[in-house]
Amino acid sequence: MPVAEAQARLLDSAAPIHRFESVSLDMAEGRVLARDLTARLTQPPFDASAMDGYALRFEDAATPGSELQVIGASAAGHAFEGTVGKGETVRIFTGAPVPAGADSVLLQEDTGRLDGDRIRTSYPLRKGQHIRPQGQDFLEGETVLPLGTVMDFSRLTVAAAMNHPTLDVYRRPLVAILATGDELVAPGSEPGPSQIIASNTFGIAALARSAGAHVLDLGIVADDSDAITAAVGRAQVAKADVIVTLGGASVGDHDLVQATMVAAGMQLDFWRIAMRPGKPLMVGSLGDMHVLGLPGNPVSSLVCGLLFLEPLIRKLASLPPIKREGAARTAVAFAANDQRQDYVRATLTKADDGSWLAEPFSKQDSSMMKVFSRADCLLVRPPHAPELEVGSPSQVIFLRPDLLG
Repeated sequence: MPVAEAQARLLDSAAPIHRFESVSLDMAEGRVLARDLTARLTQPPFDASAMDGYALRFEDAATPGSELQVIGASAAGHAFEGTVGKGETVRIFTGAPVPAGADSVLLQEDTGRLDGDRIRTSYPLRKGQHIRPQGQDFLEGETVLPLGTVMDFSRLTVAAAMNHPTLDVYRRPLVAILATGDELVAPGSEPGPSQIIASNTFGIAALARSAGAHVLDLGIVADDSDAITAAVGRAQVAKADVIVTLGGASVGDHDLVQATMVAAGMQLDFWRIAMRPGKPLMVGSLGDMHVLGLPGNPVSSLVCGLLFLEPLIRKLASLPPIKREGAARTAVAFAANDQRQDYVRATLTKADDGSWLAEPFSKQDSSMMKVFSRADCLLVRPPHAPELEVGSPSQVIFLRPDLLG
């Protein structure tokens, strides 16, 4: 199956999770509002001074040289309770309520102090200047952040200002991760003669969390149908939205995941994708739980995770897709491609004209994690693509989206 068709079929089978939970503001970064957020008060709640200066009547200080009597002060949290009358002014500070009777604020540096708590203006006054009118930011009852808003630093600030200590947000998808294989042992273990360290779980878990999911690690399970069935049962009990299996999804003598999950009730949608690395990808469902079987080779697993797991999670979480696609010119020539779509690990440098130049690594084996960790992008070679000369434009997938900026 072509990659684009496989991605479309997976995403078409997924619907956003519309169950919600309430979380405190300090836990709401990156979460998606499950309902409109309306202001519980008006901001500012009163006409407020935007600067340090003097609150006065415009008609008393329209021209420089006016002299006024200072009758008090208004500071943030400590309003002046009286009324400003003819020829009077109140010393005022940023954020303080503008006293009754005043309609303008003159900057402190635009005045001179005289004896007897008097000032003389030295700069022309504009009526209403340096006053933030009541409700300038938002009004009580106003919908400021609509349903579906992704909360970031600026939106959390306004939510707090609207007097919301908690927010109703969509529940994060729960992704259960199951690594299978007799050969796998946990990091920190002493591997036996035929064993290797299990690494895929940690990269896939990090990818899932960064996409907006909670992660349930089901651990490492031996190549045993009963053990796999038991682990899948734990994911079902936890009500996981997605179960990701790592390895064992093919049909070799020791690849038991697909057959075991079908026996447990999985509806297999498709497996085997026309891509390299990542051909033995499995997609299905087990009740309401999405099943995504990733290859066991670490690089194949991570490439498939980027192409399939990340967009699936973000759709379930009502989050917009992460933009990773871009363009670059090739630093080497390529032979014509076969029937599979290649994802070639490469580094990126800026050319003199500002375009990206993609330099593939000389070795592309799907077990080579060090190469993947040093790559900036995956250079995409479509099926049956013709030969490419050096400098040819190509599609790339940015492994670090900040490079797109």
